[in-house]
Amino acid sequence: MKKKVLVGMSGGVDSSVAAWLLQRQGYEVIGATMKLWEEETGDSRCCGLDDVNDARMVCHALGIPHYVLNFKDRFRREVVEPFIAEYRRGRTPNPCILCNRCLKFDAFLRRALEIGCDYIATGHYARVTRGLKTGRYLLCRGKDPKKDQSYVLYTVTQGVLSRLLLPCGEYSKEEIRRFAEESGLPVAKKPDSQDICFVPDGDYAAFIRRYTGEAQPEGWFVDREGNPLGKHRGIGCYTIGQRKGLGIALGRPMFVRAIDPEKNTVTLVEDESLLYSRRVIAGDVNFLSLPEDAFYRPLPVRARVRYSQELAEAQAVYLPDEERLRLRFWEPQRAATPGQAVVLYRGDMVVCGGTILNA
Repeated sequence: MKKKVLVGMSGGVDSSVAAWLLQRQGYEVIGATMKLWEEETGDSRCCGLDDVNDARMVCHALGIPHYVLNFKDRFRREVVEPFIAEYRRGRTPNPCILCNRCLKFDAFLRRALEIGCDYIATGHYARVTRGLKTGRYLLCRGKDPKKDQSYVLYTVTQGVLSRLLLPCGEYSKEEIRRFAEESGLPVAKKPDSQDICFVPDGDYAAFIRRYTGEAQPEGWFVDREGNPLGKHRGIGCYTIGQRKGLGIALGRPMFVRAIDPEKNTVTLVEDESLLYSRRVIAGDVNFLSLPEDAFYRPLPVRARVRYSQELAEAQAVYLPDEERLRLRFWEPQRAATPGQAVVLYRGDMVVCGGTILNA
């Protein structure tokens, strides 16, 4: 009997080719599009009508069923509202990581099991393998280093990994595009989406104002000594390391070094070197290829503090009493930002990751 897999179909090239690859590998494939977000105006921004129709056309071309799963209420509750709360605390969250944990794998897997599927699959560029000695399921970097998405998947659990298929992780983006064209998929030339689905224009402050109906209070830009430099528009408008779009003219480039929600201040510095730090502390840690106790003693790893940054050599130790992961980088890292993720690797394996608390 064929194994049955539920594929998350966004209407894009990657998930469409993932379904095609799995079908060629002999799986019984079912496509499902998650309905996550819709503006009050009716303008759907994520897996909207066009995306649903694209996914449906692909499923029709492949001769497989297609369903639409309504997760809008859960998306608001578990992704959008925590995103807003974090910004109001002066942090810079990554909603895609939260969405992956709560919806694209947790809720999606539950729905798949309910309808009798053995596996779930997405179009992410990463790989799942299994350790021969430990028996643990391993999340590994995709073979295309330019497209690797393992950073945003670090929250997946062993239970999810045991039922997760990531066929695109074995190929480059160019190969995936070629597969789409050669197989005649109707989305072969569709461009990739880049923005956060519910903030397509990238203006987080405006989105928070629209969503809550409240404007963030203005406060002060200050220097390192606390001297006022001018008014800011609300702490949610800024992130650590930011230089452009500050809304203040000081006659010289300035960078955001710190955000204090209690004082409602944003600290600016002229010296960019002050944004760099060797030490990072993270919480809410998820252990993947190695168990928690492997980090009770300092362990050499490579890590990145942002999705787009290169991997850097570091030493990590986990303090179970404090539930904190401490990292010391050999080379200072730029703008390690509270709310963002730090993800640790050994070779291609993701060993663990957590949310940056401070640096």
